[in-house]
This record gives sequence, structure tokens and C-alpha cells, in this order.
Amino acid sequence: MATSRRTFLAAGGLAALALAGGGTWYRLRHAPPHRFALDGEARAALHAIIPALLAGALPDDPARRALALASVTDGVHAAILGLPPATQKEVQDLFGLLALAPARRLLTGIPDGWRNATPDRVGAFLQDWRLHRLGLLRTAYHALHDLVLGAWYAQPASWAAIGYPGPLTELA
Repeated sequence: MATSRRTFLAAGGLAALALAGGGTWYRLRHAPPHRFALDGEARAALHAIIPALLAGALPDDPARRALALASVTDGVHAAILGLPPATQKEVQDLFGLLALAPARRLLTGIPDGWRNATPDRVGAFLQDWRLHRLGLLRTAYHALHDLVLGAWYAQPASWAAIGYPGPLTELA
């Protein structure tokens, strides 16, 4: 049974239309990717992680420390919102694991929630993740590290501590 060229092209065209229709149907049925939300226990986890990663850099005065902590948290949130949707979803999953009590206990060793976590204990889990044999935990550490330090050093108030005079005025 020989297939003519016309039949072959018609079948290919119908198959392409069917694939395009299926793709359109799939996109319409599935909601667009959600934006990252940092709330609740995920925010508490970040509030515990920031002082461990910025040990010695945060102000000692409690009021200024709280202001700096809030500023870095907002900076991390803004940085995550600037990532592609797929990466935002991965970071959301990471914070979801850190917020979920059984996963938090298993992965970090923090038993009583982030609000009660000491900087030493948080620092120990971060160090464990930094050197862990599983690449996924090392990647999670580097993501947290880069987000926090990026948000900290993006603030002009932190530039003096490292001797950075700021951007050149000629380029502004």
C-alpha cells in the first residue's frame, strides 16, 4: 500500500494541528506560574538564617539589628521575585521544606521551630549543608548564601564595612 505525497503532507499537517491544539489546551487549563511568597514559617527561617550567614556584620543595637534584618529579608524577597518563574518555584520549594516541621528536623536538625533556633545551631546546619555529600543540599546552601549576601551588600549602608565607596558618579 503506497502512500501518496499529498496524503503524507495532509497527515503531517493534521498531526501538527493536533499537537498545537493540545499545547494550547494544556496552557489554558493550567494556571500561569505563581509569584514567590515569603510568609509565615518561611520568613521565620530566613530571619534565623540571616544572622548566621552575616555573623559579625549585623549591628549590635537591637533596634538597628531588627531594621537591618527586615531590610535584608525584603532584599532577598525582591531578589527572588527577579528570578525566572521556574527558579522561583524551586526556591519556594526550598522554603517550603524549611518551614515543614518534619523536613526541618530531618534536614537541619532544628527541633523547635525557627523562632527558637540559636545562631550556633543554624550555623551548624548551614555548615553541614555547605559540605554535604549530596549536591542538592550544597546547592540549597549556596542559594541561601548568595541570596542573603547579595541582599546585604546591595544596601549602601553595608558598603563602608568592606571599603566600597559606591558606584562612580561619572557612570550614574
